[in-house]
Amino acid sequence: MKTKGALIAMQNKKLRSNHRKVNRNPKLSLRFSPTAWAKLLFLRDFGNTEVGGFGIAAADDLLYVEDIHLVKQVCSWAHVAFSDESVADLFDEQVDAGRRPEQFARIWVHTHPGNCPRPSATDEQTFDRVFRSTEWAVMFILAREGRSYARLRYNVGPGGDFELPVNVEYERPFAGCDVEAWTDEYLTCVQPQVLERKASSTAKPLSVTSLQQVTTDGWQRSWFDYIADNEK
Repeated sequence: MKTKGALIAMQNKKLRSNHRKVNRNPKLSLRFSPTAWAKLLFLRDFGNTEVGGFGIAAADDLLYVEDIHLVKQVCSWAHVAFSDESVADLFDEQVDAGRRPEQFARIWVHTHPGNCPRPSATDEQTFDRVFRSTEWAVMFILAREGRSYARLRYNVGPGGDFELPVNVEYERPFAGCDVEAWTDEYLTCVQPQVLERKASSTAKPLSVTSLQQVTTDGWQRSWFDYIADNEK
């Protein structure tokens, strides 16, 4: 069975609502094209902060990530805040390119600058708040040393969460690396949160840049409206 093109992970499994299990189905995994994976590694290592974006999935395989797209964001070592306007622009661009919302608005990707890929309390809160109105969604985290974490959540039927294996799929044709374009995308979208230190050595974040002023959690509310409008 398929729901919006995604395999139903609950097939032949008895789940309790909101009960998390580790996926045992080898066919159900989050897969990346070699190009998308190389881009993720590049973005993770370019700076010293977290970096967030969205996985762009194949039309016929919604757990196969063909590309990664960033949006404008303010980042720290442990936090990413997206620009509302930039998220809306990305969504419009993807629709104009002929993609459906489930191809670009279901796989939340971000990096951890440390070597632990497990989601933080903030990650869990964001995943629950932003994706609870969608039929399904994936949270993916890539940490240093190649360690990763992926979890698929279903919000339909009995619901449920599954940790997914992560693979790079070399069987399909894939494009080469484009370091110049990736560098431009990073420098355009990612703004590290600047810290200032006073004589007391107390650090506090600056909030004087235009991006920081417009960066809020409003993109999450816009997300709900956008998904509702495009899935009718």
